[in-house]
Amino acid sequence: MQFIDLKSQYHSSRELINSRIQAVLDHGQYIMGPEVAELEGRLADYTGARHCVTVSSGTEALVIALMALGVGPGHEVITTPFSFIATAEAVLLVGARPVFVDVEPGTGNIDARLIAARITPATRAIIPVSLYGQPADMHAINRIANRHGLAVIEDGAQSFGATYRGLQSGNLSTIGCTSFFPSKPLGCYGDGGALFTSDEALATAMREIRIHGQSRRYVHTRLGVGGRMDTLQCAIVLAKLERFAWEVEQRRRVAAAYDVMLQPHVPVLACQPDRTSVYAQYTVLVDERERVREILDSAGIPTAVHYPLPIHQQPAYAHLAAGERYPVSEDLAARVLSLPLSPYLPAADVHRVANAVLRAAGVTQGGSIEPVEELG
Repeated sequence: MQFIDLKSQYHSSRELINSRIQAVLDHGQYIMGPEVAELEGRLADYTGARHCVTVSSGTEALVIALMALGVGPGHEVITTPFSFIATAEAVLLVGARPVFVDVEPGTGNIDARLIAARITPATRAIIPVSLYGQPADMHAINRIANRHGLAVIEDGAQSFGATYRGLQSGNLSTIGCTSFFPSKPLGCYGDGGALFTSDEALATAMREIRIHGQSRRYVHTRLGVGGRMDTLQCAIVLAKLERFAWEVEQRRRVAAAYDVMLQPHVPVLACQPDRTSVYAQYTVLVDERERVREILDSAGIPTAVHYPLPIHQQPAYAHLAAGERYPVSEDLAARVLSLPLSPYLPAADVHRVANAVLRAAGVTQGGSIEPVEELG
């Protein structure tokens, strides 16, 4: 069993992926080739944002967003301590200071109720993370930001294809960022990412920053980075877009099957009713996690932990929150366990994983549980 089945995904779209790659090899424009603009147009249309700017990674997307907003030394950015390190890393890379706010126990997303108390005169932006594929409470976050004159950058590295109150992730705030790392719901075969905005000035700034601050060839009007997304990677994402809607639906069907089998017995980080998730991960909470992982591993079931140590406890970041505690983040970090999930996961495997989790977690029932339905 694969934790994320990229091989089956490739085989399902092999001809289209190969033809897209061959087209790039034929025209030879490996940097800023025509597939770059084509993908940006497709992604902007998908999200509803006026502008999409492809970049070299999800991390670079965050850095470029902060640079475009003028965030730098002496500034603070509010974000979550329960995320991949890139969220806080990007803030430090532009010279600003991340200020942490604890998360909701039911979703793992930043707790909007705690944000206002952390705002100071130095605050310039808020970066909520759409963790595990589900957006945070963006309406509440945007309302707080508007009241204080702050920008909001959605770290949607895990949530492209998800919605919040009918709007697509990426088009929920001042700037949206996403990642096309291979394991993401929409991934390439290397690193890649994108920025979304409906602000013309920000879009111009982000396009220039990604090419060394260049407004036209060899004219550099601002500080920039080498942050372009390779043409080949754009071509791969274009190919994968053709099946993306189907894959998102399958991810939700797998997650719904897990929900029926597991939610009555094991705590699950659940999707809220006003949003949808693309289930970049399907995550449960277990005690004695390493024991549970060993039992599942012995049954041939792969698992992952996203993330075992909160950012404020990481050696390179601990000084940012000396003496501070974020109890929900710390509890989740000790208990989260992500289960196999892909659009190509057979119903029999969903059933097998769910039963194994219940047995490993010590849940006793009258016989094994049955899958709710055959997945498409």
